[in-house]
Amino acid sequence: MGNRNYGEVFTRRWVADAMLDLVGYAADRDLTKLVAVEPSVGSGAFWLPMVERLLLAADRRGVAAANLGDALRGYDLQQEHVETCISASVAMLVDAGATSEVARQIASRWLRTADYLLDDEDVRADVVLGNPPYIRSDELDPEAECQYRRIYRSMSGRADIYVAFFEKGIAQLKPGGKHAFICADRWMRNAYGTQLRRIVTSMCSVDAVWQMHDADVFSSEVSAYPAITVLTRAGQGSVVIAECNAAFDEGACKRLTRFTLSDATVEHASSFRAHRIARWFSGDDLWPAGDPDSIAMLEELNARLPTIEETGAKVGIGIATGADKAYIVPVEIDVEEDRKLPMIMTGDVRDGTFRWGGSVLLNPWLPDGSLVDLNAFPKLAAQYSSHPELRERYVARKQPGAWFKTIDKVNHALIGQPKLVLQDMKAQITPVYEQGGHYPHHNLYWITAETWDLKVLGGLLLSSVAQSFIEAYCVRMRGGTLRFQSQYLRKIRVPDPSSISHEVAAELASAFERGDREAANRASFRAYGLRADNVAA
Repeated sequence: MGNRNYGEVFTRRWVADAMLDLVGYAADRDLTKLVAVEPSVGSGAFWLPMVERLLLAADRRGVAAANLGDALRGYDLQQEHVETCISASVAMLVDAGATSEVARQIASRWLRTADYLLDDEDVRADVVLGNPPYIRSDELDPEAECQYRRIYRSMSGRADIYVAFFEKGIAQLKPGGKHAFICADRWMRNAYGTQLRRIVTSMCSVDAVWQMHDADVFSSEVSAYPAITVLTRAGQGSVVIAECNAAFDEGACKRLTRFTLSDATVEHASSFRAHRIARWFSGDDLWPAGDPDSIAMLEELNARLPTIEETGAKVGIGIATGADKAYIVPVEIDVEEDRKLPMIMTGDVRDGTFRWGGSVLLNPWLPDGSLVDLNAFPKLAAQYSSHPELRERYVARKQPGAWFKTIDKVNHALIGQPKLVLQDMKAQITPVYEQGGHYPHHNLYWITAETWDLKVLGGLLLSSVAQSFIEAYCVRMRGGTLRFQSQYLRKIRVPDPSSISHEVAAELASAFERGDREAANRASFRAYGLRADNVAA
């Protein structure tokens, strides 16, 4: 237990005070009638302000400390943290007029050394808030992890431990109860957060999301990307989304708190931008991030426009071979010509136009989806045999007769189709037109559509509107690189192609052919029915 990672990160006092205000845990309410839970008390960053506020509310209402035993619950795995918080609570209770004996009884009832996720005390809460531990799944105690995964359906894949804290906290809430955590926000936009997003949106109203990636909100430097998320056990209402920068401080926090608790719709300051939107995203849908003005725009477009696939387009990924050195070769190689499939590689589209570099796939697949007979293609067979690693792959051991197959089949219908091709990792969305006859590599994503002039669609995708969709939903990599994967491309909303005038369509196609992003923006704003100031630069 001495080497156990407890995932401790301690929150600044002004952040804790703001979160308490956001959930309404303030002394001007009768807190003596509420139950508030802190799942991981640590050194008391949230716990001590909670006790202060409770005792002040009790004093104002003439409620004796002896009657506050059910008002608070705090948990921590580390005995030293619990003892520290008990000692501080006792001192505060005594200052409020309790005897030492009563103070010790109350504080000991409030706090317990226990694993919040495994504790079986049946507590129904009006408020759950705090900063859950930051522990990756591969750093968890194996026995405890098995128990967590058995109990909490949100603990799927490589989920960090905080997702289970969310799930239990939400389940504890009474109708109308409030929940606020500050923790990493990757669950909002990645695969392991799927179940938690579904739980949150099915059981709660998302009231506020403050993105605080660059703000100095912890007492030590943390590599996580934190956000404050405020939920209510109720039907969905309006939502405040805010983005805070490195200048965000206590004064700015108070201002943003006042805005969040008001009915105002927009608040901009040098250290944050905030916007209130009418609705939130449903089911396990990815949650957007970034500039609040852009998110408000995207929410409006989500409400009135179809996704790119709903207009008849198809989005997919290029072929994964499992052994590129064996399968992807220069066109000059001495192999049967009809087994050479011209490939689109990343280098062929890097500058925004398609220039074939001469790579081909040694294609083992027939149009009907079956594998070729290698006896009919001796040169192909010899080339495959020169790569013994093909026979050592799992697929070859599992299917010895198909030892030369690629991981993915070739979709022969795709070969001749005109397509837009997008590089996976890039700072800006850069669709590239390929007129047909070539097949994309697995580092590339493709879009086809019989309902679109692909150059018109390419103009829309070249715009800052499409870029805003990707930036909002994609988990940005270090250095600002974005992932242009299918799951994010499918989030892009576009006008119905029939609704775009001939004039605007011509402008979009021309901008795309020239790679002119500014012209694409101007034409796209008209196609989307937006003003230029709707779209963040």
